[in-house]
Amino acid sequence: MNSYDVAIIGSGPGGYVAAIRCAQLGMKTAIIEKYSTLGGTCLNVGCIPSKALLDSSHHYEDAVKHFEEHGIDIPGDIKVNLEKMIARKQSVVDQTTGGIDFLMKKNKIDVYQGLGSFKDATHIIIKGEETIEIEAKNTIIATGSKPSSLPFITIDKERIITSTEALKLKEIPKHLIVIGGGVIGLELGQVYRRLGAEVTVIEYMDRIIPTMDAGLSKELNKVFKKAKFNMEVSHKVKSVERKGDEVIVKADNKKGEEIEFKGDYCLVSVGRRPYTDGLNAEAAGVKLTDRGQIEVNDHLQTTAKNIYAIGDVVKGAMLAHKAEEEGVFVAETLAGQKPHIDYNLIPGVVYTWPEVAAVGKTEEQLQEAKIEYKVGSFPMRALGRSRASMDLDGFVKILADKKTDEILGVHMIGARAADMIAEAVVAMEFRASAEDVSRISHAHPTFTEAIKEAALAATGDRALHI
Repeated sequence: MNSYDVAIIGSGPGGYVAAIRCAQLGMKTAIIEKYSTLGGTCLNVGCIPSKALLDSSHHYEDAVKHFEEHGIDIPGDIKVNLEKMIARKQSVVDQTTGGIDFLMKKNKIDVYQGLGSFKDATHIIIKGEETIEIEAKNTIIATGSKPSSLPFITIDKERIITSTEALKLKEIPKHLIVIGGGVIGLELGQVYRRLGAEVTVIEYMDRIIPTMDAGLSKELNKVFKKAKFNMEVSHKVKSVERKGDEVIVKADNKKGEEIEFKGDYCLVSVGRRPYTDGLNAEAAGVKLTDRGQIEVNDHLQTTAKNIYAIGDVVKGAMLAHKAEEEGVFVAETLAGQKPHIDYNLIPGVVYTWPEVAAVGKTEEQLQEAKIEYKVGSFPMRALGRSRASMDLDGFVKILADKKTDEILGVHMIGARAADMIAEAVVAMEFRASAEDVSRISHAHPTFTEAIKEAALAATGDRALHI
């Protein structure tokens, strides 16, 4: 029987990063993955393939709608080759997962393919082509999550689909009904809207991206309506039925009236649930919470002292980069170090266009906590860089403590917001004030100038270009 200092169950961003860091710190490491490729949801059917389709569809939309204005004339019809687009997406996935294979070999990590299941706290049964058993002094559970559904919905994976199937459709829907106005639904909805589908988004809450700052929701909603999305908020879906190639969705609006929606595809994107199927956690003394998450303490240690859990399977935001931070945290904890994670400073991003990104507290959270704050906001359309690229939608908003000027939250929507948010994270990690950021030279012309201008606006209303 092979024996290890640490075994990791699950090879998503949390799992494979934990494995690499454990190996770097001198531990004999094994990683167990039930699927044939490494990388988990993120690399195979999540973050990476969805970004590939978002980029491809963005190129198509630019060619159809904006090239002419840039003085680029393309004779004849511009057509979508969906099969080729999906194939390119898959090649991106293959290259990326292949990169993880390389990293495992480079770091001398043993990879086991099969379903990892606890025999007890120090032994794991791996059911693959053959059943084997390994011993691990410590184990990190990184089994991730799966798409959630609603009790009355039957996902048939053909017409009533999850994000996994939406990444490999054989045709562009005529009318895609998206249940859930969160990150996944909006990103995939935008892919197919760009390609010509009619898209209806049905959201239970009174606004899309309801966990983010209300100002971001309002601006993104405006952009989506301009792109002729049908946005139906405050609607409670009560039935989803397939009749042949048609899907009928019934929902009650905020007045309690029944509204019927008909489409040829329905994407169910109502969140994700922790995935622990087949783990046999109880055999190792690992407790689950009422929500199906693995119970952990502040050190991400489970109720079994030598077993830790990270990522989507524990409490907190279901984000690949949060899982990565936790993977490194546990590896360094096992090595006797004293790492830390500030969960308030893990950014959230929506990869629509314009992109949406945020870190820290929202205005709603600050009001609820009765913290006095000031606001500095700056519109993207006032930037020369935005006019040059025709990306005029959006703004940057900085929330700073009224007394100390410390930055408490940064919320942005606009071109490249996903990349720009890192500046805000660095500033907040070092507890910068809005004035600190306002006094930093930002290259001109760039989109990041909006951050400087918002910081100027937050400190005595000193924005220069508005």
